[in-house]
Amino acid sequence: MTVRCYVPTTLDRLRTHVEQGRLPDDVDRFEPEGDDEESEYAALMDAAEAAAALLDGPGRRVVVVAEVDPASTWLAMSDVVAVHCDVADRPAGADPDEDLAWFATQEIEELVAD
Repeated sequence: MTVRCYVPTTLDRLRTHVEQGRLPDDVDRFEPEGDDEESEYAALMDAAEAAAALLDGPGRRVVVVAEVDPASTWLAMSDVVAVHCDVADRPAGADPDEDLAWFATQEIEELVAD
């Protein structure tokens, strides 16, 4: 059995995660409260808000979506099923409710190369 989790980060940090092949053990994880679309979206937006708090000035919020074993204490990049990211740097204090663009796993390398 796996659970879907949403992990807040930034584009700069995502580059490091990709290089290391995993996310740090101490990252926040947001899990949907239910199996419905609204719960998934709420978890995504909670993670997006947490990602905004990680930015020191302009930058891009990123939410990594992973399917993991509930007992897992770390996340490998191979657990990632998608990434949501701002399409451009956002100014400090920008609206935290702004939607993120969706990227497939095969697009992550190109995303971090920007």
